[in-house]
Amino acid sequence: MREEYIKIHNLSVAKELADFVKKELLLDTNVSVDEFWKGFDKVVHDLAAKNKKLLEIRETLQQEIDLWHKKNRGHEIDYNKYKNFLEEIGYLKKEGEDFKISTKNLDEEISNIAGPQLVVPIMNSRYSLNAANARWVSLYDSLYGSNIIESEESGSEKYDPLRGQEVIKYTRNFLNKYFPINDLDWKDITGLAVNNKKLSIYKENKEYNLSDLEKFIGHRGDAAKPNAIILKNNNLHLEIIINPRAFSAARDAAGISDIIIESAVSTICDHEDSVAAVDAEDKVTCYRNWLGLMKGNLKSIFEKNGKELERKLNPDRSYISLNGEKLKLHGRSLLLVRNVGHLMTNPAITLNDGSEVPEGIMDAFITSAACIHDLKRKGNSREGSIYIVKPKMHGPEETEFTNLIFTKVEEVLKLEKNTIKCGIMDEERRTSANLKECIRTLKDRVFFINTGFLDRTGDEMHTSMEAGPMIKKGDMKESKWIKTYEDNNVDIGLKCGFSGVAQIGKGMWAMPDKMNEMMEQKIGHVNAGANCAWVPSPTAAALHVMHYHEVNVFEKQKSNIKKRAVKVI
Repeated sequence: MREEYIKIHNLSVAKELADFVKKELLLDTNVSVDEFWKGFDKVVHDLAAKNKKLLEIRETLQQEIDLWHKKNRGHEIDYNKYKNFLEEIGYLKKEGEDFKISTKNLDEEISNIAGPQLVVPIMNSRYSLNAANARWVSLYDSLYGSNIIESEESGSEKYDPLRGQEVIKYTRNFLNKYFPINDLDWKDITGLAVNNKKLSIYKENKEYNLSDLEKFIGHRGDAAKPNAIILKNNNLHLEIIINPRAFSAARDAAGISDIIIESAVSTICDHEDSVAAVDAEDKVTCYRNWLGLMKGNLKSIFEKNGKELERKLNPDRSYISLNGEKLKLHGRSLLLVRNVGHLMTNPAITLNDGSEVPEGIMDAFITSAACIHDLKRKGNSREGSIYIVKPKMHGPEETEFTNLIFTKVEEVLKLEKNTIKCGIMDEERRTSANLKECIRTLKDRVFFINTGFLDRTGDEMHTSMEAGPMIKKGDMKESKWIKTYEDNNVDIGLKCGFSGVAQIGKGMWAMPDKMNEMMEQKIGHVNAGANCAWVPSPTAAALHVMHYHEVNVFEKQKSNIKKRAVKVI
């Protein structure tokens, strides 16, 4: 498709993008179209050269490393000589004095709630809405639809009552483990009610109580006959839904029809790895969906089983507190947006020399401008922050450049300094090796650090290509260096004051059909002290969140804070 361009200041902007900015993005904001493009024009022309220089530094360093390995081919690598070499060429930076991050106005989903983090392609509006709404997911549906519980009807559309009973059994065991009742098993209860600010649990006419009374926080419906009971453990909520008329409650003496579990605490709406946005048409699709999420009006209309359905953002969830107050729980996942890295360019805008715009700079301006609408309505960030995840950064010079981009965006969009927060993807070797110094450059903005096996091993292979053959992927997962990399990420985050302030994250489970295997393995992320880890679907979020009920991550971090951070190259 050949784009139609219009001239705006010293820029050639695809008409589709220009129309979107004028008619949708900046509508009802305090930033005029001329202010936006004038500011963008100046910033992008100033920063494009810096962007190019950083990429040239990447190439120069890689050439130096390639040459070193060629010269030393056939010899065992001497660690100290290699390290000295990397320091000499500026690849490894001198580590500065200790410091603590000072990021302000972070939402509780970032600072105080540990749980799964969904990643969704922003190009698909329906998937994006599903992810945003995955803050609350049916545990019954998630168990029944996954391979955690096997039966003859696995994968069949025909309902299997025995499989259904196994789901109920599984959830009762979950409740027994994290919400135990004194002298009673959840499978034996016959009723639930609220009396005198506490949860009364019945077996026939005998009353029982939770072992920890503070885990009951409220209900919906009539106190004597509630239709939902709200419980809380490790800052995570769940709702026991009571509807005796429901199909799923047919054999349940207490009339429990489902467990709705708080699941995807935060979601990354991805403009990078999971989408292929190659021109203005693609970028506008992505930007429009993100804008709809920030305005709260995104909808997706689709057909299923011959019926037209509409999907939109879920409302908050109301309940009555122990004191009889009407309160609400946030109904949607906290939404973060992942921009592209410094490497990419896009033909949606060309500069005065005819070159394509650095796509990361364009993303920063437009995704941040969309968030102006949320800063007014506070439907996503109640603390007034914009959360941008920045991938593929190589070392502290590039993280510092990201800080500069965000500062310029704030100036043009009339935002307070440090409104834009930054998530650092620790997925490039030069960032891993200099993580503390990378964090230092963004210490007033950083809200998360996150590891990623595929990207990190990919960069390891690319960087050390001339060193010789690499071990296989399966062996690499068990190698000393990858474990050191994962440990280093947590240790540096804790040393820099992330606990109780910002997220320390772990990477994706990339096999959405293998949930039983995920439950066996992904507990490792939680035990490592990570307060978020990536999942590929709402179902995976609902299942993985059970790990966060099992482990109090913040207590785990406290026990790890005194560990000495290891070095990784």
